[in-house]
Amino acid sequence: MLALRALSRLRQPPASRHVLHLGRSSPTPRFYSLPSTLKPARPSTASPTPLPFYIRYSPWSNHFPGSLRTRILLQALAYAVIIVGTTEIPGDHVPHPSLSSNYASPKDVNLAINQLRVAFPDPSVVSTDPDALRIYGSSEHSYHPTSPHAVIVRPKSTEDVVKIVTIAQKYRVPIIAYSGATSLEGHFSGYSSGSICLDMSGMDKILHINAEDSDLICQAGTRWEDINQTLKEKGIPLFFPLDPGPGATIGGMIGTGCSGTNAVRYGTARAEWFLNLTVVLPNGKVIQTRKRARKSAAGFDTTKLFIGAEGTLGIVTEATLRLAPLIPTKVAMAQFPNVELAVSAVQEILNTPQGPHIQCVELLDDHMMDAINNAGLVDNPYPVEDTLFFKIQGDPTSIKQVAKVVQGIVKKHGSSRFCFAQTESQAEDMWQNRKYALMSTIAANPGSRCWTTDVCVPVSKLPQLVYETKKDLADSGLRSTIVGHVGDGNFHALILFSNEEELEVVNEAVHRLVHRAIALDGTCTGEHGVGVGKKEYLVDELGEGTVDLMRMIKYVVDPLNILNPGKV
Repeated sequence: MLALRALSRLRQPPASRHVLHLGRSSPTPRFYSLPSTLKPARPSTASPTPLPFYIRYSPWSNHFPGSLRTRILLQALAYAVIIVGTTEIPGDHVPHPSLSSNYASPKDVNLAINQLRVAFPDPSVVSTDPDALRIYGSSEHSYHPTSPHAVIVRPKSTEDVVKIVTIAQKYRVPIIAYSGATSLEGHFSGYSSGSICLDMSGMDKILHINAEDSDLICQAGTRWEDINQTLKEKGIPLFFPLDPGPGATIGGMIGTGCSGTNAVRYGTARAEWFLNLTVVLPNGKVIQTRKRARKSAAGFDTTKLFIGAEGTLGIVTEATLRLAPLIPTKVAMAQFPNVELAVSAVQEILNTPQGPHIQCVELLDDHMMDAINNAGLVDNPYPVEDTLFFKIQGDPTSIKQVAKVVQGIVKKHGSSRFCFAQTESQAEDMWQNRKYALMSTIAANPGSRCWTTDVCVPVSKLPQLVYETKKDLADSGLRSTIVGHVGDGNFHALILFSNEEELEVVNEAVHRLVHRAIALDGTCTGEHGVGVGKKEYLVDELGEGTVDLMRMIKYVVDPLNILNPGKV
């Protein structure tokens, strides 16, 4: 810009002296006034005084020996060097938030805790109990690095969260949101310099149900099971279809971009099930991402900016949820000689006209069925074979038609058994056995611990992935069970170990599993989220450019990097 200004000064109205235009393309001479700084010096009668070198050869000096064109070129070059050297080009360097933060000293952490106690005098709201700090900063089902928090704070409203975030920002203390504690990848582990654990579990109110619009507004600590139970008790024939692990809360479901067994029919958290979010940003400001309308084309979809962000961009305090009609279902079970045949049957079923009537289709391998039997959770043990659990929805006539098609396809793929749950109670028990797969695996293997991980691939690649993974785990001498949302290509490996040596073998097996999934055009996580455990795979899966874009968004929204640092 400075070089252009210098050139523009040459284009002034004619004055006492003129300079011939030097452009090659002009057919006739044109004249411009010569700035006073470039006019030749008037002859002097005095004896010439030798000039210093830096003045004689400066392009800004009247005594420069070169041509006018050379002087202009050198001046423009100098200005250009200055501009380029002092300008940061967007995208040339992406700040890494984890490297740019300077968190609170131990003294400042204590000052923040004291200010939190002043803001919340109730002793049950602010806690520094050492045992609680340790428990809230780790999970017994996660084996990633952990650290206890410095303080636990239990807000009851959006206004409470604003107060906490404002204090955290003032003293630069990291904040980690916590609610259902069902995450498995180290999402809510504490930060080593001292962090505030924001326990959202007390914000568990359903604020308003709009039955006529099929939506409701609730706080972030509300559990999905409680939402559906409340709708049932009120006689409202609607339900919220996202159904991750038992105990999961709406805030955590948003943060991890969850799904569940219903995803084959209703999709995941990244579909339109969250219409609007109330979010406290890192600077303490409160925003709503949109209105309550079913659809909107107004601006960026900021709701989805926070889905899957794992609490690194803002604290979700309230959400508007879209509800679905409650449709009658029947639960059925089919068993197969191997997993490959089971998965192939599912692919064919979902591609028939009856496919949309399949609300859920879940895979439980033979080891999982054995674990359910041995965990003491069932009265009548199941045959130990690779098994599919179906949930078929529709009116009685539709269910009968769909069941006929499903039974024919599974038989073609080698199914040895197909049967329906005979009663509503039996159907609920079958589905509960699937939902509590992790607990069954642990209960069936006393003294063992369990590492749970998930990946997802295109459905056509799932048989290959399951076969190679089961072979890898067996060759490694590891005990495991496998369950999966087979209609989505998403499966979970539950791998058992008894000591530190086996833990290292499990860690290596998980690493191979993730790379195997990514190589099949899949993802390192279908629904558990990234947290600490899957962070190292993001560049391999998404590419450096996409990860840099995520870092840039984080840096702009949270320049102090105080929200859940080190995650995602």
